[in-house]
Amino acid sequence: MATEAPAHGGYLDILRAPHAARLLAGTLVGRLPNGTGPIAMTLFVRDLGGSYTLAGGLIAAYGVSNAVGQPLLGRAVDLKGQPRVQLPAAVLSALGMALFALTGIGHLALAYAAVVLAGLFTPPLEGGLRALWPSVLGREDRVHRAYALDAVAQEVMFTVGPLLVTLLVALWSPAAALLVINVLGVLGALAVVLSEPSRTWRSATREAHWLGALRSPGLLALLGSFFFVGLALGSITVAAVAYADDRGTPSVYGWLMAALGLGALVGGVVYGARQWSGAPERRLRVLVGLLAVCYLPLMLTPGPVAMTGLSVLSGVFLAPVLACAFIVVDRHAPRGTVTEAFSWLVTTFGVGAALGSAVAGPAVELAGTVAGFAVAGAGGLVALLVLLATGRVLAAPDVAGAAARHAVGEPVPTSVHAEKNTH
Repeated sequence: MATEAPAHGGYLDILRAPHAARLLAGTLVGRLPNGTGPIAMTLFVRDLGGSYTLAGGLIAAYGVSNAVGQPLLGRAVDLKGQPRVQLPAAVLSALGMALFALTGIGHLALAYAAVVLAGLFTPPLEGGLRALWPSVLGREDRVHRAYALDAVAQEVMFTVGPLLVTLLVALWSPAAALLVINVLGVLGALAVVLSEPSRTWRSATREAHWLGALRSPGLLALLGSFFFVGLALGSITVAAVAYADDRGTPSVYGWLMAALGLGALVGGVVYGARQWSGAPERRLRVLVGLLAVCYLPLMLTPGPVAMTGLSVLSGVFLAPVLACAFIVVDRHAPRGTVTEAFSWLVTTFGVGAALGSAVAGPAVELAGTVAGFAVAGAGGLVALLVLLATGRVLAAPDVAGAAARHAVGEPVPTSVHAEKNTH
């Protein structure tokens, strides 16, 4: 059930809160190196005469090291605080990419070592911001709306980021683009960690356990589902390239990706403008189901105009799914592991997207473009099945963890207690 949000409870209310706009902007700028890394690295390698295969290998090394580093750094943030981890990590990541930009691909071992360093130490700013929202905004409804705003802002970043890289390449060079983007990343991280909420934030006391956040069955269920959501999204990017090639118009690919981003932007804005009642775990199942259903029409592969419309439709429920998942993560993260838990979500989604791209390529080569989009539809349906199969696990959020977060200044979601009484 949903009701219209009051005027004072909209996005402007969130951005007017002390520190909120700074934290959101700093996090988005700090994440530019990661968000634009693949395109910037590809342009740099091609400018030096390297092959697409080499670019793909370097990007894969960067992505895998990033997937390894995010949850480890997230755990370090929970243990040591944000400034002591986020800023040093941002500097080391930028130094790795600067080494890559300055030495090029003449020595492949050095090039791979540089991008692995950059990926491994990419700061977990995304998880860190979501850990800060409760202490910055206080009320549960404002935190939930901030999660939706966060998801919308991501779509803006992934749209503007590549354009910024292209502009820097046109003005200077791909190497300069890599350097400038990473300097901006350090400045964004600096803006976050120097803020009062980041400096004073402390995670709740955690139970010593080698699994950390992964000891939560509910979180594992969510991660399993989001692996397949990522797989679906990753396969769409490859299938869209194949569709553009079939039409003989490479620019169609850009339109399809922009349309998908536009759909997510619209969906996120609408979702965040409403107040939602009931358990977010149930709502997430509905949203993932709608997301899966909207992926299926892409297999029709109509003309470019209609296909662009279907791409908008396929993106509409993406930002709402992300925003709702952020709430579920917060409810199921064990005490003292909230940053690590959010970082695991980022990692799982990214690994799924990488695998989706890897699976969609052979699917397109063997059975055509429709098969590539079929991978996306299948990924969405499996993501829903995982949530349905783990419904009982997800119905039991970590009330103790929520209470502990409240003890260190974070709000206890009222729906946690409501859910406890209904199950």
